[in-house]
Amino acid sequence: MDARRATQAEPIAPAIDTIPEAGPRPVHVAIIMDGNRRWARAHGLAELEGHAAGVDKIRWLVEHAIRRGIAVLSLYAFSRENWARSDAEVAGLFSLLDQAIRAETPELVRQGVRVRVSGRLAEVPADIRGSITEALAATEGGTRLVLNIAFNYAGRTEIVDAVRAIVAAGTPADQVDETTVEAHLYTAGLPDPDLVIRTGGEQRLSNFLIWQSAYAEFHSCPELWPDFDAEAFDTALEEFARRGRRFGR
Repeated sequence: MDARRATQAEPIAPAIDTIPEAGPRPVHVAIIMDGNRRWARAHGLAELEGHAAGVDKIRWLVEHAIRRGIAVLSLYAFSRENWARSDAEVAGLFSLLDQAIRAETPELVRQGVRVRVSGRLAEVPADIRGSITEALAATEGGTRLVLNIAFNYAGRTEIVDAVRAIVAAGTPADQVDETTVEAHLYTAGLPDPDLVIRTGGEQRLSNFLIWQSAYAEFHSCPELWPDFDAEAFDTALEEFARRGRRFGR
């Protein structure tokens, strides 16, 4: 059995029904899913196989996040910087994501998951935009979890787009405050992340939700994204529960 098949064959969510260590719980968890290509190389697979294993992992994560009582889950799926990768890799990523959206939308509806997308969708190929639009419409009534997919996303671009929208609306400069900017971000209406998790051992935000994460707790874990599991997720929740959040006070 190859490494990718082993990943696909694992249970959708481990049979863990107890809540980890008592304490504050994050409402909004954001994850930078890093390490797909390193995972593929470590297993002697093509890089696209690593991306496929990473996409497979998302279905498990959604169910586990629901089990843990998370209200909003944001995932960094494709950054605008990723366009700099090879044409073959970008096309392969788009194909994987398109297939996953089409295959998983009925299950997301069944689970009560509402899908949102943050990013410049106008720059995405038309067939992918179509799949995303259908998923947004089909899951609109979901109330158990908001799954916010950062797709063709960059934090600085998001702020630029918010400023452009404010200027286009004719808002006087002396009326622009943080509330005004937040209302024009891609994530308008969602709470800011309480916890940002990055897999793969890196220690940076990489232009992900940089406005929204001003007071988020950051947790880096060594697991490459396809190896991220219930223990790693729960460890992050337990660490969050132990931290004191003062918000500058």
